[in-house]
Amino acid sequence: MTTSIHSQDSFWQGVKDCIPTLLGYISIGLAFGVVGSASGLSIFEIALLTILVYAGSAQFIFCALLLTNGPATAIIVTIFVVNLRHLLMSLTIAPHFTQYSLLRNIGFGTLLTDETFGVAVTKHMQTGKLSGKWMDGLNITAYSFWILSCVIGAFLGKWVATPEKWGLDFALTAMFIALLILQLSSVNKSKIMHYLSLIGYMALIMYGLSYIVPSHVAVLLATVIVATIGVVTDK
Repeated sequence: MTTSIHSQDSFWQGVKDCIPTLLGYISIGLAFGVVGSASGLSIFEIALLTILVYAGSAQFIFCALLLTNGPATAIIVTIFVVNLRHLLMSLTIAPHFTQYSLLRNIGFGTLLTDETFGVAVTKHMQTGKLSGKWMDGLNITAYSFWILSCVIGAFLGKWVATPEKWGLDFALTAMFIALLILQLSSVNKSKIMHYLSLIGYMALIMYGLSYIVPSHVAVLLATVIVATIGVVTDK
């Protein structure tokens, strides 16, 4: 029994649990590499952006603002606001890693993505805990495949002048939909209606706020509001 529990918390189990999401990482990474190349970025610039930013949505936003000749300040502020959701995700899993050092926790947070967060939440639902070695296996695998995929996509981008014709601009949205379905399928049936109602609240609140504030701010505010509702109403 002890060996079984240990294996579920190991680095290699984290690698194994990351495998179902790798197809999404590979497809989105290839898509970004192609889009980045079509936006005029060099292979080195795409690789550097991928290594330092490591956020699919932010990287696509960077390319979109670059094509519209957006000022550097606008690009930085927009990406900062969009990526503030990572603060919420980090706060969610932080209580499970209080026994580790500050430097170790910075590593967990730096490599945390929407996808690894989804896998971690699902893992916690199944086992009731998270381990540092398992999280390292999950995060490092995802990070490595993301970098590799984006760089390969950058090479392929030299032969794809119009990526939107291949539907590559929809790749990020498609992966999020798949992750949502995966997470819903792993939860207790009695909670599915509760989660679906939260999704409905999210859509309504975000739609309403979009008339008052910019869309990226509406997404952030709606996320905070619905996350609060979810915590209060969860049973």
